[in-house]
Amino acid sequence: MTATISPTAPRDYSLTGPEARRAVDAGLASAGWYHSDVPRKVMKQLMQRRDGPALRDTALWLGLLLLTGLGGALTWDTWWAVPFFAVYGVLYGSACDSRWHECGHGTAFRTGWMNDVVYHIASFMVMRNPVSWRWSHARHHTDTIIVGRDPEIAHFRPPQMLMTALHFIGIPDIWLHFRVIARNALGIISAEEAEYLPDTERAKAVFWARVHMAVYAAAVALALATWSVLPLMLIGGPRIYGAWHMVMTGLLQHGGLAEDVLDHRLNSRTVYMNPISRWIYWNMNYHIEHHMFPMVPYHALPQLHALIKDDLPPPDPSIPHAYATMLRALWRQRTDPGYTIIRTLPATARPYRADLHAVEIGRVRNQQTTGAA
Repeated sequence: MTATISPTAPRDYSLTGPEARRAVDAGLASAGWYHSDVPRKVMKQLMQRRDGPALRDTALWLGLLLLTGLGGALTWDTWWAVPFFAVYGVLYGSACDSRWHECGHGTAFRTGWMNDVVYHIASFMVMRNPVSWRWSHARHHTDTIIVGRDPEIAHFRPPQMLMTALHFIGIPDIWLHFRVIARNALGIISAEEAEYLPDTERAKAVFWARVHMAVYAAAVALALATWSVLPLMLIGGPRIYGAWHMVMTGLLQHGGLAEDVLDHRLNSRTVYMNPISRWIYWNMNYHIEHHMFPMVPYHALPQLHALIKDDLPPPDPSIPHAYATMLRALWRQRTDPGYTIIRTLPATARPYRADLHAVEIGRVRNQQTTGAA
């Protein structure tokens, strides 16, 4: 189901503009969120961290990276290299995102240093500063899709459909991320980054940016010395040719859904996916569940979903179904930024929260009273 209000002017999604102050004044910053009821004892069990699942999945991930990267290098200059790099690219350019995400939360492994090691490896692969992005993602969870507060909103209104499509081949995403790393390496922290990055963390952010830039410089130097792009196919390049799965799944997380609400059932999407995509994505397809309870490890999210699904909107049954729904909404938002998807809750669910931002509660009421489709 969807709802609409009158078209509005494009919003300022920066963290330093008027929308940031409006969000604070409206009580949307660092606010309390709706949570489905889960017995305390059950939640404690779900939140238990274990090394086993992540050790297994990480060993498989790194092992496949080694094998496919080696296969691609050994068959370089032949067509046999294509399937090797097709798989290597996704393992590097897409699977890194979910590993970065879960290890950044500190929930993948029970052992802290294991989370940190994989987090830094994955941060390099996904071209994110491991220090500033840890704080950026914390803000994303505190103020999810709150305009002017959330630095990780992927869909602006009105949406830029061409730019969204280019993300599937790492453009312009890789340029934006590389530019930030390069700027940090020069000791520059932008005004946007300063909104969520504590002063005490800035030196660390600069240090790790310089480490990342040194590795990239070494890869470029090796490519020039050997007069071959092979080093860049192995380091950095997969962020372009292998990012498509990360983008495909990531755009579904919040696309076409509500802004400025305090109920993750309104601004996040759960999608049933095939086992391979779930492994690459580390179960982040259960995205409403993850945002409600971010300290539940990725391997326990299917259990959490089974417990609370009667309080959530029905999941999209597949990736194509989710895209069909989302793209219709994004296309409409080009001319009507007030248009949004609002899923009908099952009869067993508690109603959507009433203490929403005035614009969004108007959308909810409009959908409920008119049944707009």
